[in-house]
Amino acid sequence: MTQLGDEAQARHLMRFFKTGKGEYGEGDRFLGIRVPVSRTIVRQWRDKADMAVVQTLLGSCWHEVRFVGFLLLVEIYKKMVKAGDDTASLIRFYLSVIDRGNNWDLVDLVAPKILGDRVLRFPDDRKILYDLAERHGQLWHQRVAVVSTWTLIREHRYDEALNICTLYLDHPHDLIHKASGWMLREIGKRGGMRHLMDFLDAHAHRMPRTMLRYAIEKLSAEQRQYYLHYSGT
Repeated sequence: MTQLGDEAQARHLMRFFKTGKGEYGEGDRFLGIRVPVSRTIVRQWRDKADMAVVQTLLGSCWHEVRFVGFLLLVEIYKKMVKAGDDTASLIRFYLSVIDRGNNWDLVDLVAPKILGDRVLRFPDDRKILYDLAERHGQLWHQRVAVVSTWTLIREHRYDEALNICTLYLDHPHDLIHKASGWMLREIGKRGGMRHLMDFLDAHAHRMPRTMLRYAIEKLSAEQRQYYLHYSGT
């Protein structure tokens, strides 16, 4: 993969994914490979790659290599589900490598398809989401928790998303505010408008501004103004 990179694209990606000192992606390294190219690699390898290959890829210092590794892990998970295999060991592996997914793309394109799907199929495993959500100071674990609920929301199961968003009302990080607001917006879009409105009525006054703005994006102009005024933002 190292020969597929482009230096100008790598510099752009380093800025886009906030890799500077003190930023959330500090120190991450990019080859400059575009996403369609990475997805082509995944398609070429999805029938051949095993967990050993994935583990090697996730150990790379290069963001795009880890990206391919995580997408191949999704493919392995899907094959296991289709075959009726127990995915518990893969879930344990995923939880052990969350820190290798140290940017939002490595979370958002993976967590709903692996952990979210697992919780949908095995509701008792929702405790994993709460465990991740309560790992204070571990940004990517906490983002995995809330973004994983997207799979549940699409099946009209809103409780986990609502509960986790409540836990994050005082969270300090913008990336959690964005993810939480996004999930709240999805609840409203996917049959749960009453649940969204109840959440806003209860919490708009203390929601971080970014979370609130994301959550109300699809409401009417009048409703948006009401909640923005109600919250004082």
